[in-house]
Amino acid sequence: MDAQSGGATFTLPSKNPSSSSGKQALTVDGLFYETAAGRTMLPATLTAKMGRNGQLLANTKMPDGRTITISVKPNGGNFDIAFTATPADGIRKWGLMIDAGTDEYFTGLMERVVDGPQQASWAPGIREAMNLRGQKVDMIIKPTTSVYAPFYLSSRGYGVFVKGDWPGFFDIAASDPGKVKIEFEGPKFELKVYTADNPTAIVKAHSADAGLPVLPPKWMFTPWRWRDEHTQRTAYYDGTPVTGPFNSEIMEDVLMMRAYGIPNGVYWIDRPWGPGKMGYDDFDIDETRLPHFDAMVKWLGSQDQKLELWIAPFFQGKMADEGTAKGYTLKGQVRPSSGNNFPMVDLSNPAAKAYWQDGIAKLLKRGVAGFKLDRGEENIPDDGTPNIFDGRSLRENRNAYMKMYVKAVYDIAKKYRGDDFFAMPRGAYTGTAQYGVNWGGDIGGTQEGLRASIIAVQRSAVMGYSSWGSDTCGYNQQLMEQEVCSRWLAFSAFTPIMEVGPTKNVAFWNYPREPKYDATLIAMWRMYARLHQRLVDYSHAQAIVANKTGLPMVRPMLLADPRSKDAWENWWTYLYGGDIVVSPIWEKGVREQQVYLPTGAKWRDAWDGKVYQGGQTVKVNAEPHQIPIFTRVGSEIELGDLNKEWKESWNIAQKRPDLKAAETEVKTWFDAYQKNPK
Repeated sequence: MDAQSGGATFTLPSKNPSSSSGKQALTVDGLFYETAAGRTMLPATLTAKMGRNGQLLANTKMPDGRTITISVKPNGGNFDIAFTATPADGIRKWGLMIDAGTDEYFTGLMERVVDGPQQASWAPGIREAMNLRGQKVDMIIKPTTSVYAPFYLSSRGYGVFVKGDWPGFFDIAASDPGKVKIEFEGPKFELKVYTADNPTAIVKAHSADAGLPVLPPKWMFTPWRWRDEHTQRTAYYDGTPVTGPFNSEIMEDVLMMRAYGIPNGVYWIDRPWGPGKMGYDDFDIDETRLPHFDAMVKWLGSQDQKLELWIAPFFQGKMADEGTAKGYTLKGQVRPSSGNNFPMVDLSNPAAKAYWQDGIAKLLKRGVAGFKLDRGEENIPDDGTPNIFDGRSLRENRNAYMKMYVKAVYDIAKKYRGDDFFAMPRGAYTGTAQYGVNWGGDIGGTQEGLRASIIAVQRSAVMGYSSWGSDTCGYNQQLMEQEVCSRWLAFSAFTPIMEVGPTKNVAFWNYPREPKYDATLIAMWRMYARLHQRLVDYSHAQAIVANKTGLPMVRPMLLADPRSKDAWENWWTYLYGGDIVVSPIWEKGVREQQVYLPTGAKWRDAWDGKVYQGGQTVKVNAEPHQIPIFTRVGSEIELGDLNKEWKESWNIAQKRPDLKAAETEVKTWFDAYQKNPK
């Protein structure tokens, strides 16, 4: 190893898929470890020797008495790199630097647009997008936009994946435009450097190493509906008295959607759905809020809809008392002022995990088919003592907890439902993709929130999280603006998970602003839910590909056409599967879009039928009800006549359905059920 920057350095070959950077070999330098005494740079005088299969081993005796060993092992064009110390006690952190080209492009690491407070990712006027260059990222999952991976992809033909769960830090040519700085806590440091002339190969290789994406059931790719809180009311939105047997708002949603012809395959009930202050006690159902729950689940099934419930990794009710008495709770917690997330389950303790899973089993036995996994990254202790049950420190547990959380739900659900379920956390770290799908946390309901979601689905795909969706129209700052919601509905139709809600616990027919009955949004919902429904088989087929190969369902243009500079710059356009180009519009007032079409195919505009040769950027018109869509010529994609669909949806949305007549069918069904519950 040679001297550079006052310390050890080595080089790795790289492959450049584009002409944007110029650099080939990667120079790794600035190697250090850190103890309580401070940071120690590794010297340039390491003794190196070649081992078997081209493995390079280097070691040196340090002034503090430790022996530092560096291993660089070639592995099919990639490199497994490990830094270890003997003894390892007292090592707090490791780090290194990789040289960066002047215009090198980086992406991955997190679904957030920028690190820091999540609201910064949808701040008005934000310019940052897919490219992380110039950013600093703390690699520790934070609420609530919480999809992370210690993996980044470079336009220079390489990627870096840091192994393990310890928190870390990436400085992506921010402090020094010529350097990527990587620092991670823990007694050892292991990373993998991928090299390929195609970034897709790197994304697939990382996905395989981290755990290939789970294959959800086909019905997960149908449209969804939810509200943040369900209230049992005496009248429907239009004043019609409620006489049906189930929760009034659930009946209202289902009956109105059916009347409009809006398909819906998953109905999601968020908390509160149980008794107690948090509406989550003991995994029991609050029959006042959700009367005739078991019958309701079967009624939803008769409408071809599965039920999903909110859960979180903490105890409530009698389980909290018993779990605390048995030592099943996570050590180091401080009860938050809100009362949320307390006491959390120590999922590293098999007995604690089984006790918590028994609660989930109660819901599975009652027909619940999916779970929204909230809060696994919020209010979790991440420093101090004591350690968790399996001996790991609270600090190491911070990122690891998400995988334990998702896997615990996956395991118990698989026991009762085979493969006919899904688990959907908002948080993710290495390993969670093989057990769960994701939604994008509490996103702002503004045009910039939509912008952040367009970036998030693509960043998540690069990181190996293939099935992703957002809260359509936003969760925080629910402004309920017609144009933003219209654009968001269209965008959500071309993400794997299309979930419509929470919409301030109401629906587009009784908005808390004028027009209260928003026929435009009802028509948009109808049109794009129907389009999403027509893509179910296609979406499921793409999910199978992701599950087998690591190729994500959503593919940024930089993966679709990496040799084109325009493809790297056109961050708002992506492939949905291999045969659909979609280009969501996020900004109010915009009626034209620049769309990049990948080389190697001809592409047909789904709105006007025009055919374009790939490898170029085209300008298309897009009215508020239109999202630019192109299908690969020669594919079997059938989207239908979208202009006709819009006119039909618009006309249907003008007439309010008769809820009294529709409810009669529910009562008839319930009477029959009571006579024969089987």
